[in-house]
Amino acid sequence: MADSLVIIPTYNEKENIENIIRAIFSLEKLFHILVIDDGSPDGTASIVKQLINDSFADRLFLEEREGKMGLGTAYIHGFKWALQRSYDYIIEMDADFSHNPTDLPRLYAACHDEGFDVAVGSRYATGVNVVDWPMGRVLMSFFASKYVRLVTALDVKDTTAGFVCYRREVLETIDLDQIRFKGYAFQIEMKYTAHVLGFKIKEVSVIFVNRQRGTSKMDSSIFGEAFFGVINLRWRKVLGRIKPRKQT
Repeated sequence: MADSLVIIPTYNEKENIENIIRAIFSLEKLFHILVIDDGSPDGTASIVKQLINDSFADRLFLEEREGKMGLGTAYIHGFKWALQRSYDYIIEMDADFSHNPTDLPRLYAACHDEGFDVAVGSRYATGVNVVDWPMGRVLMSFFASKYVRLVTALDVKDTTAGFVCYRREVLETIDLDQIRFKGYAFQIEMKYTAHVLGFKIKEVSVIFVNRQRGTSKMDSSIFGEAFFGVINLRWRKVLGRIKPRKQT
């Protein structure tokens, strides 16, 4: 049984999904994979099912949801799925190779070997490590993280990063039902909540490569949610509303 689960949300990723799965399974370190597909009309889920049936029944899993419900809700679904099982390390990862599978063991090691609670695959820990992004998008992402740090005092340079490893205890402590945001702001909210609850966060420098296949899911509403969501997060902390999940 693997101690680590990689969660990959998908929507129309037929060009990438098989390759990313095989790349992860080719690593020396054993990871399980949970794909959460939001009703992709391009047949992404069918490809995953075929891989499960043909080769990976014991380590590849699929959860299908009806309709496009948002990145944040996909990860919350995956976190709860993982917590119902015996995984000790749960990792967020994109399907499109913008996150390099060979960096997975480095994120895992930061938590497993170095004792951190959250490991962030950071584009900005050592400068700007982004390949093939338009300059406008690089600047928007970079200064968005600067803005988050200014408002929240969160000491993480890449607050919107979507390549993150969590120790199980972090996800057990955060009240996942109170996580409100769906896009970039979801990533900020998870890191900020972990920080407020006293967990140790490490940034692991990675190189982010723009997708080569398929279509980006980015839109302007994601940035709007992040801009106003950060202010909301700060006020929630000031008012003492970010609290651990009540144990049942």
